[in-house]
Amino acid sequence: MNYETSIDQSDLPGRMTIARETDARDAGDTGAGTSNRRWLWIALLILLILGGGGYLLTRGEEQPAFTETDRTAPAVTVLSPGSGTVEGMINATGTLAARREMPVGVVGDGGRVLTVTVEAGDWVRAGQVLAVIDRSVQSQQAANQAAQIDVAIADADLAQANLDRALQLVERGFISQADIDRLTATRNAANARVRVARAQLGERQARNAQLNIVAPAAGLVLERNVEPGQTVGSGSGVLFLLARGGEMELLADLNEEELASLAVGVTANVTPAGTDKVFAGQVWQIAPVIDQTDRQGTARIALPYASELRPGGFATARIRSGTVVAPMLPESAILSDDEGSYVFIVGADNKVERRDVTTGMITANGVAIASGLDGTEQVVLRAGGFLAVGQVIRPVRAAPAASATSAPAPTPVDAGE
Repeated sequence: MNYETSIDQSDLPGRMTIARETDARDAGDTGAGTSNRRWLWIALLILLILGGGGYLLTRGEEQPAFTETDRTAPAVTVLSPGSGTVEGMINATGTLAARREMPVGVVGDGGRVLTVTVEAGDWVRAGQVLAVIDRSVQSQQAANQAAQIDVAIADADLAQANLDRALQLVERGFISQADIDRLTATRNAANARVRVARAQLGERQARNAQLNIVAPAAGLVLERNVEPGQTVGSGSGVLFLLARGGEMELLADLNEEELASLAVGVTANVTPAGTDKVFAGQVWQIAPVIDQTDRQGTARIALPYASELRPGGFATARIRSGTVVAPMLPESAILSDDEGSYVFIVGADNKVERRDVTTGMITANGVAIASGLDGTEQVVLRAGGFLAVGQVIRPVRAAPAASATSAPAPTPVDAGE
């Protein structure tokens, strides 16, 4: 069966136009759907990243809820001091003195002083004449003793001659043996008198030599207490005071605890009053006895000679006493009252607690805490006078520089502001 299909050519342009519009609308719907899906995936990816980051930041920690107390509690700077090695340093004061004083006075008979050859401040050598005493009488006595020797020698010679002649006659029977014995004794006595006379002369000469006042050892003349024309004797006291070798020392006054931390041989820096010059010294003796009245002892610091070191003068000393391991705090963190020294620390629930401490050495970096802290506590750095035990605070960690000095940092604001 044959069918014929006819096409209306007149309506063809209109149909083609409708078809093209339909295809374009379908294509536009497909592009918009693809773009929306892409943005949806991007948004989901961003949400996943933010969620994962928040989980990592808060994982294992429970964030405390913000309370009204956190808003009203004062912000207080705190510091965890830790522990460090500190070189021990003891500050002491004392009096300068000669390490070995040598008082010099009259040894012999004494008399009128003729000359004085030295002044205070002069250096002298061992055996040097410091003063001369009149010896006119003593010189005559020495001359007398010298003459007595000549007399004794003459008597001894005569006794020897008599004995020699008697020995020649004894063989002929003119002299008995008893006479020989008597003459021998006379000769021996005469020789003994010679020796006595010589010894007496030596004694006189030694006494005369003592009329010269001499230095027993080399050193520095500290005092001169005699003038020409003065009559001196064994009771005149000290005429000259010398420092052996010019060596000086500082008699540093220390309490019992400070003395216990010292040892012979430790070094010290000594600064005399009236000068900024520092002298290096060494502790050479520690007092074995403590004064019962003030509980003080003496550490003797040896010093070399210097014109600025004047015996009797005042001086300060910084003595090295070894190293200690202890927490260090600035002075602003340490308070005191009738019960002693203490600090405020941050306790449970950020409440202020009092902790009694014992202070140790004071250094440029702060005060060493001998006992009371182990270094892990959070110590109130400043504003302790404005706080009370049990008060709630907001602790704020101090900057690293604040731990090395007691100077206040500009931030954060302390209690009371």
